[in-house]
Amino acid sequence: MTLSRESPLRLCAAQELTIAIRSRWTQIFAATFTVLALAVAGSGYVLSGGSGVQDFARIATSLTQLVVLVIPMMALLVGVTSFSPERGAAELLFSQPVSRATVVAGKLLGLLQALTAAQALGFGAAGLVIFSQSGGDGICGFLLLFAGSVMLTAIFLSISALIAGGDLRRRTRALALAVVVWFTAVVLVDVAALGVASLLRSGPASRVLMVATLVNPVDAVRTGALLGIQGTAAFGAASLALLRFTHGAAGAGAAILASLLLWILVPAALAVWRMTRADI
Repeated sequence: MTLSRESPLRLCAAQELTIAIRSRWTQIFAATFTVLALAVAGSGYVLSGGSGVQDFARIATSLTQLVVLVIPMMALLVGVTSFSPERGAAELLFSQPVSRATVVAGKLLGLLQALTAAQALGFGAAGLVIFSQSGGDGICGFLLLFAGSVMLTAIFLSISALIAGGDLRRRTRALALAVVVWFTAVVLVDVAALGVASLLRSGPASRVLMVATLVNPVDAVRTGALLGIQGTAAFGAASLALLRFTHGAAGAGAAILASLLLWILVPAALAVWRMTRADI
C-alpha cells in the first residue's frame, strides 16, 4: 500500500536514479571528474614554476573550460542512452498507467540527480583539498561554477530527451546526433558568430557576439561563471561591453538565467510532445 501512495513522478525519478547510480558510466564519470579537478588544481602552480594547490578562484577559472567541454557530452550520452532503452524495457515502462509526460519528467529528474551527485563528488573532493591547502578565499566563485555545471547538465539532458524522442529503433543515429549537437554548441556556434562578426562593422559585430553568447547555453554558462569569479576583469573591454548591452550586472545575470531556463524547459516540453506521439 505504501508504494501505491507514492507519486508516479517520484517513483519514475527514483527508479532512474537507481539505474543511473549503478551504471558504470556514471561511476567512471564521477571518478574521472574528481581526478581531473585535482589535476587542474595543481597544474597551474606547476606550470608557473611553483608547487602546491591553487585557491578556489584559480581552480574555478581553470575548471570552467573543462566543465563546458565534458558536462554537455556526458549529459547527452547518458540521456540519449536512457531515453532509448531496449524495446522490451520501454514497452513495460510505457504500458504502466502513468502519463508519458510524467515518465519523461521523472527520468529527467532522476538522471539530473545522479549526474549532479557525480559532479558534487568531484567538486567536493577537490574543494576539500583546496580548502585544506589554500583556505576559503574565492569559494563563492567555485560554488557558482558548480551551479552552472548543474544547469548545463539539466539543459543537455532535456536536449537528449528531445533527440531520442522514444525512437527505439535508431539509438545509434540518436547517439551520433548527440555528438553533432555537442560539437555545434561547444565549437561551431562560436566559430560561426566570429565569422559573421568579422564581416560587420564594430557596433553590429559586437551585438552579434553578445547575442550569440547569451543564446548559446555553453557560452552563457562560461560567461556567467567567469564574470562571477573575476568580475569585469574576466574579458576586459568585452565584459564592459556585455554589461552595457544588458544594462548592468543584474541585467546580465537575468539574461543568462533566462536563457538557461528556456534551454531547459523548451526542449523538455518538445520531448514530451514527441514522446506522446511516438509508437512504443
